[in-house]
Amino acid sequence: MIRRLLAGLAVVVCLLRPDPARPADATPRTLNAGEMLRGRFVQERELAGFAKKLRSEGHFVLISGRGLIWSAEIPFKNTTVITAGGILQMVNGQEAMRLPASRLPVVSRFYDVLSGALSGDTRALEHDFTVARSADATRWHLQLSPARPNDPVLGQVKTIAVSGSTLVDQVDISKAEGDADHLRFLDQVVAPIALTAAEIALLDSAAR
Repeated sequence: MIRRLLAGLAVVVCLLRPDPARPADATPRTLNAGEMLRGRFVQERELAGFAKKLRSEGHFVLISGRGLIWSAEIPFKNTTVITAGGILQMVNGQEAMRLPASRLPVVSRFYDVLSGALSGDTRALEHDFTVARSADATRWHLQLSPARPNDPVLGQVKTIAVSGSTLVDQVDISKAEGDADHLRFLDQVVAPIALTAAEIALLDSAAR
């Protein structure tokens, strides 16, 4: 369960985008009210002791004020939905995991980070991470380190490196036990919120 929460937190961080009106090294902002972000992802996971990387591909939609739908398509189909009410995971169309916020306080804490990011409140991230910012001629970079290494959840992460030009396109997560995740984001589009019936049903189900 902790690994899944960390994976979700990585998604929250990597979907941050900078304000185009600010210089490249300014604090990133996230979606405005009434906006959503759609795109595709490619994730490669390195596990200590295994020579071959685990690769997955899929699509996501991040909805301001509602939550996140993260859908893997390759090598198999599974969908994780994160809302204020809880976390829902579907595998091959069947419910595989449900973590209501009312039963597991860490879910509420996790959503606090998500909602802070969605609202543009970077203090939500800086409460849990030490943030180092830099920029070159075309890209900005964030290096995140857990502010409390002994934290039972975030302490499993060593560093998170986030970079992009306008939208984030690369995230590299190094974990304390030697594992690593590398994510790339493609075909990203910011637009007014317009969800399918299936997406609305997933969000409503996760929020119950």
